[in-house]
Amino acid sequence: MNLFIFILGTVIGSFINVCIYRIPRGESVVYPPTHCPRCGYNLGPLDLIPLLSYFWLRGRCRRCGEWISLQYPFVELLTGIMFVLSFIKFGFTFDFLAAIILIICLIISTFIDLKHQIIPDKVVLPTMAAGLLINIVFHWKDLPNYLLGFVLGGSIIFLIAVLSRGGMGGGDIKLFATVGMFLGLRLTVLSLLLSFIFGSIVGIFLIVLNCKKMKDAIPFGPFIALGSVVSLFMGESIISWYLGLFF
Repeated sequence: MNLFIFILGTVIGSFINVCIYRIPRGESVVYPPTHCPRCGYNLGPLDLIPLLSYFWLRGRCRRCGEWISLQYPFVELLTGIMFVLSFIKFGFTFDFLAAIILIICLIISTFIDLKHQIIPDKVVLPTMAAGLLINIVFHWKDLPNYLLGFVLGGSIIFLIAVLSRGGMGGGDIKLFATVGMFLGLRLTVLSLLLSFIFGSIVGIFLIVLNCKKMKDAIPFGPFIALGSVVSLFMGESIISWYLGLFF
């Protein structure tokens, strides 16, 4: 079953790559068919097999020989692994469905933010709506917990954006509000803390290496995604460990 889930994840990862490329350009993610951006060659079935086609083609377009970014097999592999981890943790449940919806949103948001420094509403808002619907239908008794996570996630980032005068954008606010809708209050608090810790570590590292200056903007979406994924899979264990230090 894990193999099937992994293959499903890589297939979804292939579609995620399409979203990452097309959404920032305002293009449809379903039409035209997947093609080489250089020569326009429409990829055939053998060119679209996740992971394997990249190695068969040796990382190049079949027609013009243009290099294919390593991002494509990496995203397919990452998505496959995340799907398997979600299945191991949640089993074949609606929590598994919620987890993979959130993960898809986080992966798309991360790579678009890294390249374009934006987190599109077309990615975040449908995910937010899906999270609300799942909670209303399947977690209605605990709905206030998820709504509090939604409010906390969005409001904290909004407050930081106001105080920093643009240090964070509307996309970050909406993305963390969406995370809160899926994780609930307790895990959202942890996600916030982890995101800032990861962001600070990487920021200091880049400054020390002279890759960035103090005033340079660093996309925060990837750190939101990393903190949220860690919270999703390990959050309760981390919180229990931390509380155990004091009680």
